[in-house]
Amino acid sequence: MTQLIKGLHHVTSKSSDPRGTDRFWRSVLGLRRIKQTVNFDNPKVYHLYYGNEAGEPGTVMTYFPFPGLARGTHGTGEVRYCALSVPPGSLDFWEARLVASGAHEVFQDTWFDTPCLNFEAPDGDQFRLVEQANDPRRAYLGSGVGDAAIRGFEGVTLTLSDIGSTAEILEAFGYQQVATERNVTRYHLPHNNGAGVVDLETAPDLPKSIEGAGSVHHIAFAVQDRAAQAEIRDLMLAAGQRVTHVYDRNYFYAIYFRTEGGVLFEVATYEPGFDADEDIATLGEALMLPEQHEHLREELNDGLMPLD
Repeated sequence: MTQLIKGLHHVTSKSSDPRGTDRFWRSVLGLRRIKQTVNFDNPKVYHLYYGNEAGEPGTVMTYFPFPGLARGTHGTGEVRYCALSVPPGSLDFWEARLVASGAHEVFQDTWFDTPCLNFEAPDGDQFRLVEQANDPRRAYLGSGVGDAAIRGFEGVTLTLSDIGSTAEILEAFGYQQVATERNVTRYHLPHNNGAGVVDLETAPDLPKSIEGAGSVHHIAFAVQDRAAQAEIRDLMLAAGQRVTHVYDRNYFYAIYFRTEGGVLFEVATYEPGFDADEDIATLGEALMLPEQHEHLREELNDGLMPLD
């Protein structure tokens, strides 16, 4: 079977402060805001996207910022860490920058024998900057970070009470088990868009996570087009997953299913892309609304917290 999954498409989390989220990802981490829109299912809440210059799949972090949302509790059934790729030798720069910004739990470590820098985003969501040589993805250079700029995702770590059923899904997607470190098993996609790692942490003694600010809402895997997505949907239905119909998210088409381990998986297409309604040069500058919510523009302009 041809490998249909290309790696991660994006990761979506919840936060408690639209302006603070926007400031952290743009001014501290140096990513580009590539889309300023609303939660299609709850248009009174932003949906903010950050990534590289063009918002290529595999580079995109997104947030639903619910003002004042209570912080979540980490545990099983969640994406615990997101790993972002940075050039070798840049960790000292990032450590100083993150400490100066007021970020918490900033420390250098190794992860699967690779130098990394752990830190928490403002709502306690957990990240690693992982040194990756020869990452060909184009970093966004408009933020002043320079050669140390983030290239995109390397992967994610899922914390589960049992990894068995999730491992089966990853293997059906084309991932291969490549390493084990303590209670973490690494799965890697042979041909990927740069975001080809999923680590599964077995933690049966931890309590179940409680979703809130600082929690990953879902992870999205990338496929080239709707035909590939339909194949994945059929594959997952045959495996007993309860997969949704296809949702048009304006910038990609999406299907969803919640794994037995508790994590919400999405499969999203490359097409039509984040320049579907904006020029690449002006991505993320204006509030873009889907057609079904365009009639709410005046109300949303008055009600949503200004970002800039």
